[in-house]
Amino acid sequence: MKGAPLSKSSLTKSNESSELSSLSGLSGLKAVVTGGASGIGLATSRLLAEHGVTVAVLDLEPSGAPEPLIGIRADLGDDASVRVAVEAAARQLGGLDILVNNAGIGAVGSVEDNPDEEWHRVLDVNVLGTVRTTRAALPYLRRSSHAAIVNTCSIAATAGLPQRALYSASKGAVLSLTLAMAADHVREGIRVNCVNPGTADTPWVTRLLAAADDPEAERAALDARQPLGRLVSADEVAAAVVYLASPAAASVTGIALAVDGGMQGLRLRPAAGA
Repeated sequence: MKGAPLSKSSLTKSNESSELSSLSGLSGLKAVVTGGASGIGLATSRLLAEHGVTVAVLDLEPSGAPEPLIGIRADLGDDASVRVAVEAAARQLGGLDILVNNAGIGAVGSVEDNPDEEWHRVLDVNVLGTVRTTRAALPYLRRSSHAAIVNTCSIAATAGLPQRALYSASKGAVLSLTLAMAADHVREGIRVNCVNPGTADTPWVTRLLAAADDPEAERAALDARQPLGRLVSADEVAAAVVYLASPAAASVTGIALAVDGGMQGLRLRPAAGA
């Protein structure tokens, strides 16, 4: 005899319970988050810690990372600094299961506007910084049964945005790098994915707005180009990162998860009266 069908509320509770159970598999794992003292990195570090992960934050200014996060200074433009920091993190954590390559710097302008020195600096941090940290972390990740790498990419990697030539080039490289890394390390049991945030409410965007001739108009323009009508929050991006890093995503590798409020995929009609 079949039992009574589950109600919608029962199904919802069951799904929520299953999700929480899956994410509880994070408890006891160890993570390194670069750029984890502010913005998306800090939101990610805090959320990982809430799920029982011990987190080391690698940052130029690690003092911004509150307890229980472990702050370690690292300059992603310096290979020796990165190696020392990752080694220190793995030693203090007692191993390493998760690497979140989040640190990055922005740039504004068309292809004519940024000098070679700025191109070298942004590519060095955004692309080679990811390479350096991953390279240093791989020996430790290979010892983990739950190894995962999540790179913070951007909508700029997949959509043409004005005045973002250099930044877009760096994030396009991060997207391609993510796929190559996923292919290289899948048979070692190391999953590699990335998140593609839309325009996010981060300290960098706040600084851009403050430097605009009309900050309120610029903020309104940024909000308007996103289908949700608002910027993506750091917490929303963090939730996607934590999912990809968790055992709940054990069969997910080589993907770019958009957290962009529909910016990439949706083509809406103008709002009435617009």
